[in-house]
Amino acid sequence: MSEEYNKNNENENIETEFTEENDMDIQKEDVSDAAAEKAAQDDDDDYEKICCMCHRPESKAGKMITMPGGIVICSDCMQKAFDTFDKNGSPYGVNVNIPGNGQGGLDLSGLSNMPGVGVINLADLGLGEREIPKNQKVKKRKVKDEKPKFDRQVIPAPHKIKKMLDEYVVGQEKAKKAISVAVYNHYKRVGSDNADGVEIEKSNMLLLGPTGSGKTYLVKTLAKLLDVPLAIADATSLTEAGYIGDDIESVVSKLLAAAGNDVEKAERGIIYIDEIDKIAKKRNTNTRDVSGESVQQELLKMLEGSEVEVPVGANSKNAMVPMTTVNTTNILFICGGAFPDLEEIIKERLTKESSIGFKAELKDKYDKEENLLCRAEIDDLRKFGMIPEFLGRLPVLVSLEALTKEFLVRILKEPRNAILKQYEKLLQMDEVQLLFEDEALEAIAEKAMEKHTGARALRAILEEYMLDIMYEIPKDDNIGRVTITRAYIEKTGGPIIDMRGVMRLGVHA
Repeated sequence: MSEEYNKNNENENIETEFTEENDMDIQKEDVSDAAAEKAAQDDDDDYEKICCMCHRPESKAGKMITMPGGIVICSDCMQKAFDTFDKNGSPYGVNVNIPGNGQGGLDLSGLSNMPGVGVINLADLGLGEREIPKNQKVKKRKVKDEKPKFDRQVIPAPHKIKKMLDEYVVGQEKAKKAISVAVYNHYKRVGSDNADGVEIEKSNMLLLGPTGSGKTYLVKTLAKLLDVPLAIADATSLTEAGYIGDDIESVVSKLLAAAGNDVEKAERGIIYIDEIDKIAKKRNTNTRDVSGESVQQELLKMLEGSEVEVPVGANSKNAMVPMTTVNTTNILFICGGAFPDLEEIIKERLTKESSIGFKAELKDKYDKEENLLCRAEIDDLRKFGMIPEFLGRLPVLVSLEALTKEFLVRILKEPRNAILKQYEKLLQMDEVQLLFEDEALEAIAEKAMEKHTGARALRAILEEYMLDIMYEIPKDDNIGRVTITRAYIEKTGGPIIDMRGVMRLGVHA
Protein backbone atom coordinates (compact mmCIF):
# COMPACT_ATOMS: atom_id res chain seq x y z
CA MET A 1 0.00 0.00 0.00
CA SER A 2 2.81 2.37 0.90
CA GLU A 3 4.62 1.54 -2.35
CA GLU A 4 1.54 2.49 -4.38
CA TYR A 5 1.24 5.72 -2.38
CA ASN A 6 4.87 6.59 -3.05
CA LYS A 7 4.44 5.88 -6.79
CA ASN A 8 1.38 8.13 -6.94
CA ASN A 9 3.30 10.91 -5.19
CA GLU A 10 6.18 10.55 -7.64
CA ASN A 11 3.79 10.75 -10.61
CA GLU A 12 2.14 13.82 -9.12
CA ASN A 13 5.56 15.46 -8.62
CA ILE A 14 6.57 14.66 -12.21
CA GLU A 15 3.29 16.06 -13.53
CA THR A 16 3.73 19.17 -11.37
CA GLU A 17 7.31 19.68 -12.61
CA PHE A 18 6.18 19.11 -16.21
CA THR A 19 3.37 21.62 -15.78
CA GLU A 20 5.73 24.16 -14.20
CA GLU A 21 8.23 23.71 -17.07
CA ASN A 22 5.46 24.23 -19.61
CA ASP A 23 4.31 27.32 -17.76
CA MET A 24 7.89 28.63 -17.73
CA ASP A 25 8.26 27.94 -21.47
CA ILE A 26 4.98 29.73 -22.17
CA GLN A 27 6.13 32.66 -20.03
CA LYS A 28 9.46 32.75 -21.90
CA GLU A 29 7.64 32.73 -25.23
CA ASP A 30 5.38 35.52 -24.01
CA VAL A 31 8.40 37.54 -22.87
CA SER A 32 10.27 36.94 -26.14
CA ASP A 33 7.16 37.84 -28.16
CA ALA A 34 6.69 40.97 -26.08
CA ALA A 35 10.35 41.90 -26.50
CA ALA A 36 10.17 41.34 -30.27
CA GLU A 37 6.96 43.38 -30.45
CA LYS A 38 8.57 46.18 -28.42
CA ALA A 39 11.69 46.12 -30.63
CA ALA A 40 9.52 46.33 -33.74
CA GLN A 41 7.55 49.17 -32.19
CA ASP A 42 10.75 51.03 -31.27
CA ASP A 43 12.02 50.49 -34.81
CA ASP A 44 8.79 51.93 -36.21
CA ASP A 45 9.09 54.89 -33.85
CA ASP A 46 12.37 55.82 -35.56
CA TYR A 47 10.54 56.39 -38.84
CA GLU A 48 7.98 59.01 -39.74
CA LYS A 49 4.35 58.04 -40.21
CA ILE A 50 3.22 58.23 -43.84
CA CYS A 51 -0.33 58.86 -44.99
CA CYS A 52 -1.71 55.83 -46.84
CA MET A 53 -3.71 58.14 -49.14
CA CYS A 54 -1.37 60.97 -50.26
CA HIS A 55 1.92 59.25 -49.24
CA ARG A 56 3.23 62.39 -47.53
CA PRO A 57 5.43 61.90 -44.45
CA GLU A 58 4.55 63.38 -41.07
CA SER A 59 7.07 66.20 -41.50
CA LYS A 60 5.15 67.40 -44.57
CA ALA A 61 1.52 66.67 -43.73
CA GLY A 62 1.56 67.35 -39.97
CA LYS A 63 0.12 65.11 -37.28
CA MET A 64 -1.45 61.85 -38.42
CA ILE A 65 -4.59 60.01 -37.38
CA THR A 66 -3.97 56.35 -36.55
CA MET A 67 -6.99 54.17 -37.22
CA PRO A 68 -7.69 50.60 -36.05
CA GLY A 69 -5.71 48.07 -38.08
CA GLY A 70 -2.64 50.31 -38.33
CA ILE A 71 -4.15 52.65 -40.92
CA VAL A 72 -2.52 56.11 -40.88
CA ILE A 73 -4.27 59.07 -42.56
CA CYS A 74 -3.32 62.74 -42.48
CA SER A 75 -5.87 65.33 -41.41
CA ASP A 76 -6.00 66.88 -44.90
CA CYS A 77 -6.98 63.64 -46.64
CA MET A 78 -9.48 62.82 -43.91
CA GLN A 79 -11.09 66.25 -44.09
CA LYS A 80 -11.20 66.16 -47.90
CA ALA A 81 -12.96 62.81 -47.78
CA PHE A 82 -15.60 64.13 -45.39
CA ASP A 83 -15.96 67.42 -47.24
CA THR A 84 -17.28 65.37 -50.14
CA PHE A 85 -20.38 64.67 -48.10
CA ASP A 86 -21.05 68.39 -47.64
CA LYS A 87 -20.39 69.23 -51.31
CA ASN A 88 -22.93 66.64 -52.35
CA GLY A 89 -25.49 68.13 -50.00
CA SER A 90 -25.11 65.58 -47.23
CA PRO A 91 -26.64 66.82 -43.97
CA TYR A 92 -24.38 64.64 -41.88
CA GLY A 93 -21.51 66.73 -40.57
CA VAL A 94 -18.10 65.24 -39.91
CA ASN A 95 -15.24 67.22 -38.35
CA VAL A 96 -11.55 66.42 -38.00
CA ASN A 97 -9.58 68.04 -35.19
CA ILE A 98 -5.92 67.28 -34.50
CA PRO A 99 -4.79 68.78 -31.16
CA GLY A 100 -1.20 69.70 -30.49
CA ASN A 101 -0.55 66.47 -28.61
CA GLY A 102 -1.22 64.47 -31.80
CA GLN A 103 -4.11 62.51 -30.32
CA GLY A 104 -6.94 61.93 -32.76
CA GLY A 105 -9.84 64.36 -32.57
CA LEU A 106 -12.17 62.75 -35.12
CA ASP A 107 -15.88 63.48 -34.74
CA LEU A 108 -17.93 60.80 -36.52
CA SER A 109 -21.15 61.48 -34.63
CA GLY A 110 -22.85 62.78 -37.75
CA LEU A 111 -22.40 59.47 -39.56
CA SER A 112 -24.48 57.66 -36.97
CA ASN A 113 -27.53 59.59 -38.19
CA MET A 114 -27.16 58.30 -41.76
CA PRO A 115 -29.88 55.84 -42.67
CA GLY A 116 -28.64 52.29 -43.10
CA VAL A 117 -25.24 53.00 -41.57
CA GLY A 118 -24.24 51.10 -38.48
CA VAL A 119 -20.71 50.47 -37.34
CA ILE A 120 -17.99 51.33 -39.90
CA ASN A 121 -15.06 48.90 -39.88
CA LEU A 122 -12.17 50.79 -41.51
CA ALA A 123 -10.16 47.60 -41.85
CA ASP A 124 -12.75 46.40 -44.38
CA LEU A 125 -11.89 49.30 -46.66
CA GLY A 126 -8.64 47.58 -47.68
CA LEU A 127 -6.43 50.46 -46.58
CA GLY A 128 -4.45 48.17 -44.32
CA GLU A 129 -3.09 46.45 -47.42
CA ARG A 130 -1.46 49.73 -48.44
CA GLU A 131 1.18 49.58 -45.73
CA ILE A 132 4.22 51.60 -46.77
CA PRO A 133 7.30 49.38 -47.34
CA LYS A 134 10.29 50.10 -45.11
CA ASN A 135 12.52 51.24 -47.98
CA GLN A 136 10.07 54.11 -48.57
CA LYS A 137 9.95 55.25 -44.93
CA VAL A 138 11.95 58.27 -43.80
CA LYS A 139 13.78 58.38 -40.48
CA LYS A 140 12.61 61.08 -38.10
CA ARG A 141 14.74 64.19 -37.88
CA LYS A 142 16.17 65.00 -34.48
CA VAL A 143 15.06 68.08 -32.63
CA LYS A 144 17.43 70.99 -33.27
CA ASP A 145 18.44 71.10 -29.61
CA GLU A 146 19.31 67.40 -29.71
CA LYS A 147 21.11 67.50 -33.07
CA PRO A 148 24.73 66.52 -32.42
CA LYS A 149 27.45 68.62 -33.98
CA PHE A 150 29.46 66.81 -36.63
CA ASP A 151 32.74 65.65 -35.12
CA ARG A 152 35.45 66.37 -37.68
CA GLN A 153 37.91 64.38 -35.57
CA VAL A 154 36.30 61.27 -37.10
CA ILE A 155 37.79 62.24 -40.48
CA PRO A 156 41.55 61.52 -40.54
CA ALA A 157 44.15 64.03 -41.72
CA PRO A 158 45.03 64.22 -45.46
CA HIS A 159 48.26 62.26 -45.13
CA LYS A 160 46.40 59.46 -43.34
CA ILE A 161 43.69 59.40 -46.00
CA LYS A 162 46.35 59.14 -48.73
CA LYS A 163 48.15 56.40 -46.82
CA MET A 164 44.93 54.38 -46.69
CA LEU A 165 44.34 54.95 -50.40
CA ASP A 166 47.89 53.77 -51.15
CA GLU A 167 46.97 50.30 -49.90
CA TYR A 168 44.29 49.94 -52.57
CA VAL A 169 45.23 52.29 -55.43
CA VAL A 170 48.56 52.09 -57.27
CA GLY A 171 50.10 55.31 -58.59
CA GLN A 172 48.00 58.45 -59.21
CA GLU A 173 49.93 60.27 -56.48
CA LYS A 174 48.75 63.73 -57.49
CA ALA A 175 45.11 62.66 -57.69
CA LYS A 176 45.20 60.90 -54.30
CA LYS A 177 46.79 63.94 -52.67
CA ALA A 178 44.24 66.35 -54.18
CA ILE A 179 41.28 64.16 -53.20
CA SER A 180 42.58 63.70 -49.65
CA VAL A 181 42.93 67.45 -49.10
CA ALA A 182 39.57 68.26 -50.72
CA VAL A 183 37.68 65.68 -48.64
CA TYR A 184 39.39 66.74 -45.41
CA ASN A 185 38.59 70.42 -46.04
CA HIS A 186 35.01 69.55 -46.95
CA TYR A 187 34.32 67.79 -43.67
CA LYS A 188 36.06 70.56 -41.75
CA ARG A 189 33.57 72.85 -43.45
CA VAL A 190 30.68 70.60 -42.36
CA GLY A 191 31.82 70.67 -38.74
CA SER A 192 32.57 74.40 -38.59
CA ASP A 193 30.26 77.12 -37.34
CA ASN A 194 29.78 80.51 -38.94
CA ALA A 195 29.83 82.50 -35.72
CA ASP A 196 32.70 84.67 -37.00
CA GLY A 197 30.90 85.34 -40.29
CA VAL A 198 33.42 83.37 -42.37
CA GLU A 199 31.66 80.74 -44.48
CA ILE A 200 33.80 78.12 -46.21
CA GLU A 201 32.72 77.27 -49.75
CA LYS A 202 32.30 73.75 -51.06
CA SER A 203 35.19 71.86 -52.68
CA ASN A 204 33.37 69.87 -55.36
CA MET A 205 35.75 67.97 -57.64
CA LEU A 206 36.01 67.12 -61.33
CA LEU A 207 38.10 64.04 -62.17
CA LEU A 208 39.59 63.75 -65.65
CA GLY A 209 41.23 60.58 -66.85
CA PRO A 210 41.18 57.94 -69.59
CA THR A 211 38.87 54.97 -69.18
CA GLY A 212 40.12 52.39 -66.71
CA SER A 213 42.47 54.81 -64.93
CA GLY A 214 40.72 54.36 -61.56
CA LYS A 215 38.33 57.33 -61.19
CA THR A 216 35.37 55.35 -59.89
CA TYR A 217 37.57 52.99 -57.89
CA LEU A 218 39.20 55.93 -56.11
CA VAL A 219 35.84 57.31 -54.97
CA LYS A 220 34.51 53.88 -53.92
CA THR A 221 37.63 53.21 -51.87
CA LEU A 222 37.46 56.66 -50.29
CA ALA A 223 33.83 56.27 -49.18
CA LYS A 224 34.55 52.81 -47.76
CA LEU A 225 37.54 54.03 -45.76
CA LEU A 226 35.71 57.08 -44.37
CA ASP A 227 32.46 55.16 -43.68
CA VAL A 228 30.21 57.83 -45.19
CA PRO A 229 27.19 57.28 -47.46
CA LEU A 230 28.09 57.12 -51.15
CA ALA A 231 25.85 57.21 -54.21
CA ILE A 232 27.22 56.56 -57.70
CA ALA A 233 25.06 57.83 -60.54
CA ASP A 234 25.52 57.68 -64.29
CA ALA A 235 25.05 60.97 -66.12
CA THR A 236 24.08 59.20 -69.35
CA SER A 237 20.61 58.39 -67.99
CA LEU A 238 19.87 61.91 -66.69
CA THR A 239 17.44 64.08 -68.62
CA GLU A 240 15.62 67.34 -68.14
CA ALA A 241 12.50 67.15 -65.97
CA GLY A 242 9.47 66.05 -67.96
CA TYR A 243 11.34 63.80 -70.40
CA ILE A 244 11.93 60.05 -70.42
CA GLY A 245 14.90 59.18 -68.22
CA ASP A 246 16.04 59.80 -64.65
CA ASP A 247 15.39 63.20 -63.11
CA ILE A 248 18.21 65.09 -61.41
CA GLU A 249 16.63 64.37 -58.02
CA SER A 250 17.20 60.63 -58.53
CA VAL A 251 20.89 61.22 -57.80
CA VAL A 252 20.08 62.48 -54.29
CA SER A 253 17.45 59.75 -53.89
CA LYS A 254 20.19 57.11 -54.35
CA LEU A 255 22.27 58.78 -51.64
CA LEU A 256 19.27 58.79 -49.29
CA ALA A 257 18.80 55.06 -49.87
CA ALA A 258 22.52 54.45 -49.20
CA ALA A 259 22.13 56.29 -45.87
CA GLY A 260 19.23 54.04 -44.81
CA ASN A 261 16.70 56.84 -45.44
CA ASP A 262 18.38 58.88 -42.72
CA VAL A 263 18.18 62.43 -44.09
CA GLU A 264 20.73 63.89 -41.65
CA LYS A 265 23.28 61.22 -42.52
CA ALA A 266 22.63 61.63 -46.26
CA GLU A 267 23.22 65.37 -46.01
CA ARG A 268 26.87 64.63 -45.11
CA GLY A 269 27.46 62.03 -47.83
CA ILE A 270 29.29 61.89 -51.15
CA ILE A 271 27.70 61.77 -54.61
CA TYR A 272 29.80 60.62 -57.55
CA ILE A 273 28.39 61.39 -61.00
CA ASP A 274 30.19 59.26 -63.57
CA GLU A 275 30.35 59.85 -67.33
CA ILE A 276 29.87 63.58 -66.76
CA ASP A 277 31.29 64.26 -70.22
CA LYS A 278 28.11 62.76 -71.71
CA ILE A 279 26.08 65.84 -70.68
CA ALA A 280 28.22 68.23 -72.73
CA LYS A 281 26.38 70.55 -75.10
CA LYS A 282 25.43 68.78 -78.31
CA ARG A 283 26.88 70.29 -81.46
CA ASN A 284 25.18 70.70 -84.83
CA THR A 285 21.73 69.70 -83.63
CA ASN A 286 18.37 71.39 -84.15
CA THR A 287 16.50 69.39 -81.49
CA ARG A 288 16.10 70.30 -77.81
CA ASP A 289 19.17 69.27 -75.83
CA VAL A 290 17.32 67.51 -72.96
CA SER A 291 20.28 65.32 -71.91
CA GLY A 292 23.08 67.83 -72.39
CA GLU A 293 23.12 71.51 -71.49
CA SER A 294 19.68 71.28 -69.83
CA VAL A 295 21.01 68.71 -67.34
CA GLN A 296 23.99 70.94 -66.56
CA GLN A 297 21.61 73.84 -65.87
CA GLU A 298 19.50 71.77 -63.48
CA LEU A 299 22.59 70.51 -61.64
CA LEU A 300 23.78 74.03 -60.82
CA LYS A 301 21.63 74.64 -57.73
CA MET A 302 22.21 71.14 -56.44
CA LEU A 303 26.00 71.49 -56.68
CA GLU A 304 25.95 74.83 -54.92
CA GLY A 305 23.50 73.77 -52.20
CA SER A 306 19.72 73.83 -52.17
CA GLU A 307 16.62 72.16 -50.76
CA VAL A 308 15.75 69.27 -53.08
CA GLU A 309 12.44 67.40 -53.03
CA VAL A 310 13.33 63.75 -53.65
CA PRO A 311 11.30 60.52 -53.87
CA VAL A 312 11.92 57.93 -51.16
CA GLY A 313 12.57 54.39 -52.35
CA ALA A 314 12.17 55.20 -56.06
CA ASN A 315 14.02 56.98 -58.88
CA SER A 316 11.08 58.99 -60.19
CA LYS A 317 8.34 61.11 -58.68
CA ASN A 318 4.81 59.80 -58.69
CA ALA A 319 1.71 60.00 -56.54
CA MET A 320 2.35 56.64 -54.86
CA VAL A 321 5.85 57.43 -53.61
CA PRO A 322 6.56 59.47 -50.44
CA MET A 323 8.62 62.63 -50.83
CA THR A 324 11.10 64.24 -48.48
CA THR A 325 13.40 67.27 -48.53
CA VAL A 326 17.20 66.97 -48.57
CA ASN A 327 19.59 69.90 -48.22
CA THR A 328 22.60 69.46 -50.54
CA THR A 329 24.71 72.21 -48.93
CA ASN A 330 26.99 69.74 -47.12
CA ILE A 331 26.97 66.99 -49.74
CA LEU A 332 30.30 66.57 -51.54
CA PHE A 333 29.85 66.20 -55.30
CA ILE A 334 32.57 64.47 -57.33
CA CYS A 335 32.15 64.31 -61.11
CA GLY A 336 34.26 62.13 -63.37
CA GLY A 337 34.63 61.49 -67.06
CA ALA A 338 37.03 60.28 -69.74
CA PHE A 339 36.30 63.30 -72.02
CA PRO A 340 37.15 61.75 -75.39
CA ASP A 341 38.34 64.21 -78.04
CA LEU A 342 39.38 66.67 -75.32
CA GLU A 343 42.98 65.83 -76.16
CA GLU A 344 42.49 67.27 -79.66
CA ILE A 345 41.27 70.55 -78.12
CA ILE A 346 44.32 70.63 -75.82
CA LYS A 347 46.66 69.99 -78.77
CA GLU A 348 45.06 72.81 -80.71
CA ARG A 349 45.60 75.21 -77.83
CA LEU A 350 49.19 74.13 -77.23
CA THR A 351 50.23 74.46 -80.88
CA LYS A 352 48.22 77.50 -82.00
CA GLU A 353 51.09 79.88 -81.20
CA SER A 354 53.60 77.93 -83.26
CA SER A 355 55.35 79.97 -85.94
CA ILE A 356 56.95 79.18 -89.25
CA GLY A 357 60.69 78.61 -89.27
CA PHE A 358 63.44 76.47 -87.81
CA LYS A 359 62.37 77.07 -84.17
CA ALA A 360 58.66 76.45 -84.73
CA GLU A 361 56.96 73.67 -82.79
CA LEU A 362 55.86 70.68 -84.83
CA LYS A 363 52.13 70.05 -85.14
CA ASP A 364 52.59 66.42 -84.11
CA LYS A 365 54.73 67.24 -81.07
CA TYR A 366 52.00 66.15 -78.60
CA ASP A 367 50.59 63.22 -80.58
CA LYS A 368 52.49 60.59 -78.61
CA GLU A 369 52.07 62.22 -75.18
CA GLU A 370 50.00 59.81 -73.07
CA ASN A 371 49.13 62.18 -70.19
CA LEU A 372 47.87 65.05 -72.30
CA LEU A 373 44.72 65.32 -70.13
CA CYS A 374 46.92 66.54 -67.27
CA ARG A 375 47.39 69.76 -69.28
CA ALA A 376 43.61 70.40 -69.42
CA GLU A 377 42.33 73.84 -68.45
CA ILE A 378 38.87 75.33 -67.89
CA ASP A 379 38.82 76.86 -71.38
CA ASP A 380 39.42 73.43 -72.92
CA LEU A 381 36.46 71.97 -71.04
CA ARG A 382 34.29 74.92 -72.07
CA LYS A 383 35.12 74.28 -75.73
CA PHE A 384 34.32 70.62 -75.16
CA GLY A 385 30.74 71.58 -74.25
CA MET A 386 30.64 72.19 -70.49
CA ILE A 387 28.98 75.49 -69.57
CA PRO A 388 31.02 78.00 -67.50
CA GLU A 389 28.47 78.07 -64.65
CA PHE A 390 28.80 74.31 -64.23
CA LEU A 391 32.61 74.37 -64.25
CA GLY A 392 32.59 77.23 -61.74
CA ARG A 393 30.88 74.96 -59.20
CA LEU A 394 33.62 72.32 -59.56
CA PRO A 395 36.65 74.28 -58.33
CA VAL A 396 38.96 71.29 -57.81
CA LEU A 397 40.18 69.91 -61.15
CA VAL A 398 42.07 66.59 -60.81
CA SER A 399 43.67 64.76 -63.74
CA LEU A 400 44.56 61.07 -63.55
CA GLU A 401 47.53 59.67 -65.42
CA ALA A 402 47.22 57.09 -68.18
CA LEU A 403 48.30 53.62 -67.05
CA THR A 404 51.64 52.41 -68.38
CA LYS A 405 52.82 48.80 -68.54
CA GLU A 406 54.71 49.20 -65.27
CA PHE A 407 51.57 50.57 -63.58
CA LEU A 408 49.50 47.62 -64.81
CA VAL A 409 52.03 45.11 -63.45
CA ARG A 410 51.90 46.82 -60.06
CA ILE A 411 48.09 46.86 -60.14
CA LEU A 412 48.14 43.10 -60.70
CA LYS A 413 50.07 42.28 -57.53
CA GLU A 414 50.49 45.24 -55.10
CA PRO A 415 47.05 46.41 -53.84
CA ARG A 416 45.53 44.76 -50.79
CA ASN A 417 42.78 43.20 -52.92
CA ALA A 418 44.90 42.71 -56.05
CA ILE A 419 43.53 40.47 -58.80
CA LEU A 420 46.36 37.95 -58.42
CA LYS A 421 45.69 37.67 -54.68
CA GLN A 422 42.07 36.88 -55.44
CA TYR A 423 42.98 33.98 -57.73
CA GLU A 424 45.62 32.76 -55.28
CA LYS A 425 42.96 32.64 -52.57
CA LEU A 426 40.56 30.74 -54.82
CA LEU A 427 43.13 28.02 -55.57
CA GLN A 428 44.29 28.00 -51.96
CA MET A 429 40.81 26.77 -51.04
CA ASP A 430 41.64 23.70 -53.16
CA GLU A 431 45.03 23.45 -51.37
CA VAL A 432 46.89 24.44 -54.54
CA GLN A 433 49.56 27.13 -54.68
CA LEU A 434 49.35 29.59 -57.60
CA LEU A 435 52.48 31.43 -58.80
CA PHE A 436 53.01 33.97 -61.59
CA GLU A 437 56.41 34.54 -63.18
CA ASP A 438 57.43 38.19 -63.63
CA GLU A 439 57.63 37.76 -67.38
CA ALA A 440 54.08 36.39 -67.39
CA LEU A 441 52.85 39.53 -65.60
CA GLU A 442 54.58 41.69 -68.21
CA ALA A 443 52.89 39.72 -70.99
CA ILE A 444 49.47 40.23 -69.34
CA ALA A 445 50.15 43.98 -69.03
CA GLU A 446 51.17 44.18 -72.69
CA LYS A 447 47.93 42.52 -73.79
CA ALA A 448 45.98 44.92 -71.56
CA MET A 449 47.69 47.90 -73.20
CA GLU A 450 46.52 46.69 -76.61
CA LYS A 451 42.87 46.78 -75.51
CA HIS A 452 43.04 50.48 -74.51
CA THR A 453 40.57 50.00 -71.62
CA GLY A 454 42.96 50.53 -68.74
CA ALA A 455 42.92 48.32 -65.67
CA ARG A 456 39.54 46.85 -66.64
CA ALA A 457 41.30 44.74 -69.28
CA LEU A 458 43.35 42.89 -66.65
CA ARG A 459 40.37 41.01 -65.23
CA ALA A 460 39.14 40.03 -68.72
CA ILE A 461 42.57 38.69 -69.73
CA LEU A 462 43.07 36.71 -66.52
CA GLU A 463 39.58 35.22 -66.77
CA GLU A 464 40.46 33.95 -70.23
CA TYR A 465 43.72 32.26 -69.19
CA MET A 466 42.58 31.02 -65.78
CA LEU A 467 39.41 29.35 -67.09
CA ASP A 468 41.03 26.03 -68.07
CA ILE A 469 43.20 25.98 -64.94
CA MET A 470 40.24 26.58 -62.60
CA TYR A 471 38.35 23.83 -64.43
CA GLU A 472 41.09 21.17 -64.56
CA ILE A 473 42.83 21.59 -61.18
CA PRO A 474 40.00 20.20 -58.98
CA LYS A 475 40.06 16.96 -61.02
CA ASP A 476 43.43 15.83 -59.60
CA ASP A 477 44.06 16.00 -55.84
CA ASN A 478 47.78 15.34 -56.39
CA ILE A 479 48.44 18.76 -57.94
CA GLY A 480 50.19 20.99 -55.39
CA ARG A 481 51.38 24.02 -57.36
CA VAL A 482 50.67 25.79 -60.66
CA THR A 483 53.07 28.34 -62.17
CA ILE A 484 51.87 30.68 -64.93
CA THR A 485 54.57 31.37 -67.52
CA ARG A 486 54.96 33.87 -70.35
CA ALA A 487 54.78 31.01 -72.83
CA TYR A 488 51.30 30.15 -71.54
CA ILE A 489 50.14 33.79 -71.87
CA GLU A 490 51.53 33.97 -75.42
CA LYS A 491 49.93 30.57 -76.21
CA THR A 492 53.25 28.97 -77.13
CA GLY A 493 53.31 26.66 -74.13
CA GLY A 494 51.50 25.80 -70.94
CA PRO A 495 51.70 26.37 -67.18
CA ILE A 496 54.16 24.39 -65.04
CA ILE A 497 52.41 21.79 -62.86
CA ASP A 498 54.05 20.54 -59.65
CA MET A 499 52.69 17.40 -57.98
CA ARG A 500 52.60 16.98 -54.21
CA GLY A 501 55.79 15.42 -52.79
CA VAL A 502 57.40 15.14 -56.23
CA MET A 503 60.05 17.31 -57.86
CA ARG A 504 59.06 19.68 -60.64
CA LEU A 505 58.17 17.56 -63.63
CA GLY A 506 57.73 20.26 -66.26
CA VAL A 507 54.42 18.74 -67.35
CA HIS A 508 52.43 21.11 -69.52
CA ALA A 509 48.64 21.26 -69.37
